[in-house]
Amino acid sequence: MPHPVVDANVDSIFGKYSPEEFYTRHGVVHHEAFIRNSSGLSLYTHSWKPVKGKAKGLVFVCHGYGSDSGWLVQLTAIGFAERGYSVHAIDHQGHGQSGGLKGYIPLLDAVIDDCIQFFDSVRNVAENSGLRSFLYGESMGGAIVLLITLRQVGVYSGVILNGAMLMISDKYKPPWLLELMLSFIAPLIHRWPIVPAKDIPTISFREEWKRTLALANPKRYTGRPRVGTAVELLRIVRVMEQRLEDVTVPFIALHGELDTVVDPAGSEALFEKARSTDKKLKVYQASSATLCHLT
Repeated sequence: MPHPVVDANVDSIFGKYSPEEFYTRHGVVHHEAFIRNSSGLSLYTHSWKPVKGKAKGLVFVCHGYGSDSGWLVQLTAIGFAERGYSVHAIDHQGHGQSGGLKGYIPLLDAVIDDCIQFFDSVRNVAENSGLRSFLYGESMGGAIVLLITLRQVGVYSGVILNGAMLMISDKYKPPWLLELMLSFIAPLIHRWPIVPAKDIPTISFREEWKRTLALANPKRYTGRPRVGTAVELLRIVRVMEQRLEDVTVPFIALHGELDTVVDPAGSEALFEKARSTDKKLKVYQASSATLCHLT
């Protein structure tokens, strides 16, 4: 069964179909809802479920920095759903249709809190009783799902990591002197979008039409990284480096050899150090960051 991206085109993730026609074509039903987190912030969520039969399990999706769960990531979610899984995703605060200053993540722990709140609410629904739960994360979302499993040991049956943000590429992160300066000035200008960085979609796709489609996402964050966000993501990478040995959840880590945003060495280190007894690593040759949209 091919990835649903085969039905997309340069103009729309749904290709020549309307959204409803696309969902019907792939045998899924889509639902949207807004929830509020413990701080009262509005968060956008949605789900994709197989039209026929009872779901064989739950998959929870975490998108990457600057992205959202309704564009290309949605196609991967639909792919899981048409294979029989009940799939659920959330736009992280400051992203997509959720509340908060766009592109601003002062503390990733707050994002993790949101995910746990939403994912737990889905798992506790009566119709989902007894279903195994899995996590899927892209880039920053990869770090998020691993941190979720470190908080909720034994809750999830497995994790799929797509270019997990465990090590920032030297080609993408700011020079060490600027990184040091940012850590000192962040408390004063943490909301300022001034950190020099390339627009991630421009360097994440091998095929030009997919790059164009990704750039056309109307809900993605297009500004420069905010100082507070950059400092926080760099901190999280350091945290993950120290906690790789604590990972015990079964996982498969996928990474593109040519990823110039998130270094594949991070996924390799996870595979080597994690105490998971069931773990796999697949590094795709001559591939960049966005793997599951390859055809």
